[in-house]
Amino acid sequence: MKRYLLLWFIVLPILLVAIPASLVYFFSPTASTGGTADVAVSVPDKPASTGPSLPVKVYRTEKKVVETMPLETYIAGVVAAEMPAEFELEALKAQAMAARTYIVRRLNEGKLDDVPQGAQVLDTVQHQVYMDDAQRRERWGDQYEWKNQRILQAVRETAGVVLTYDGKPIDATFFSTSNGFTENSGEYWEQSIPYLKSVPSPWDIQSPRYEETVTMSTAQLEKSLGVKLTQEASTNGAWFQIEAKTTGNRVGKISIGGKEFSGREFREKLNLNSSSFTLELRGGQVYITTKGYGHGVGMSQWGANGMAKSGKNAEEIVKYFYQGISLQNFTKFVPV
Repeated sequence: MKRYLLLWFIVLPILLVAIPASLVYFFSPTASTGGTADVAVSVPDKPASTGPSLPVKVYRTEKKVVETMPLETYIAGVVAAEMPAEFELEALKAQAMAARTYIVRRLNEGKLDDVPQGAQVLDTVQHQVYMDDAQRRERWGDQYEWKNQRILQAVRETAGVVLTYDGKPIDATFFSTSNGFTENSGEYWEQSIPYLKSVPSPWDIQSPRYEETVTMSTAQLEKSLGVKLTQEASTNGAWFQIEAKTTGNRVGKISIGGKEFSGREFREKLNLNSSSFTLELRGGQVYITTKGYGHGVGMSQWGANGMAKSGKNAEEIVKYFYQGISLQNFTKFVPV
């Protein structure tokens, strides 16, 4: 009898541990069931692994060399260069998704004839500006640690996510500051794209580039535009005429000195911040006041930051500026 009691005291503790452990395993949601589950593409709240790695070949313009790096390393360098690290985390995450979409779309289309042989993308504004770690350290100085960690967090929390429309990566254009509205793509560029529609962006008024005035002589204006202002037109106030405005309240067409220009042409010839502008002629000087900074199509970075400050998350931000889009994993579009 004593032997049985001794055996019972030995076995009982083992059962108390083994039975609950078995129940935890079999009823745990992570226990294998022999099948596969769909993976929902979303913007996670917690850091995620970068998942499959895609090499990106970046042409470093100053060094004149091609550097190969993992996709998410490239995205971190783009976000660091294209958006202030001081911006809200959700705005940085929106920027990371836009930057990732740009390069994935480019690789998916395979049109690489605008880069040196062996490269896939430039590190300049022609494609996306990229800063490596050494450049970030130099630019940020003693603020490097917290700024870099903030950028890496934004990239990590959106790892692999790209923006799509009709099952394809979108043309995720972005710019600094709007005049209060983004622009319809077809009213700035020649092509009308369904997800690049004009939307209000009232948050941009907080941007330091929201309104600026530049001054030039009438001679400079005439030379840049290839026109000649008549003395009569200059004195009676009829020296230019706004012929059309766009949906985004920018100049669509302007007539000056006997020639007609689109708002985009006028902006580019005079190197203006925006195609949202007013003109004033005083004492032989032309005063041009612009609102906004950039082409105005797609996501406004200052608008994204304003939305984030008001409590919107990254997914809400990108779906506001890019109408009707979805979020998917990049592995659907490029091999890894």
